[in-house]
Amino acid sequence: MNRSLFVSLDGPKGTGKTTLLEAVTKVLRADNKKVIRLCERKSDPYRAETMALVNRFVRNPSRELELGVCERFADSRTWISRHVLPKQPPGSIILIDRWYPSEAAFRRLVPFAEILQLNLERNVQVPDLHVGVVTDPEVSWARAAARARGLSSTVMHTLEEHVASTQAFEQASADQGWVLCRNEGTIEDATLQVVAEIYGVL
Repeated sequence: MNRSLFVSLDGPKGTGKTTLLEAVTKVLRADNKKVIRLCERKSDPYRAETMALVNRFVRNPSRELELGVCERFADSRTWISRHVLPKQPPGSIILIDRWYPSEAAFRRLVPFAEILQLNLERNVQVPDLHVGVVTDPEVSWARAAARARGLSSTVMHTLEEHVASTQAFEQASADQGWVLCRNEGTIEDATLQVVAEIYGVL
């Protein structure tokens, strides 16, 4: 493999994406693979402006503001696609937590197909492997609530919203043919599944 392999793990809050990314990274590096972990928050120079718009949307939800948030996220992915991804070492495996589907993308005002289309129109790079990480929404909501920072999300505030977001995410994952990882068993099982999918692409 001469070019890098771009892998995204997406999913609702509390599904264990970060823990799974860390476990997958450890297994791949133990097999002498060159793994690059990208953080969208740290890679986006327009993060502050985007989050200001998110906060406006939270205070006054509307389709127009939600679409504006999704457009800003798409613009940030465009910037990363042009300025960050091409600089990664050849032959590396690039892992990122979230790519298209921020929680803002799975509310009930803007269909995900529309959000995906605006990403494609902006030439946002399509991951070589897109893994949707899911759990029963009550399980992931409880996990999120148990974190040190609690339910501090500026977008999702109720279990009802989280259930709707989870259902929309699973439907979008199926529609797009993404790999679905149900992270409800052991972290080892989920890690083995994702690593196997990565090697399958390689």
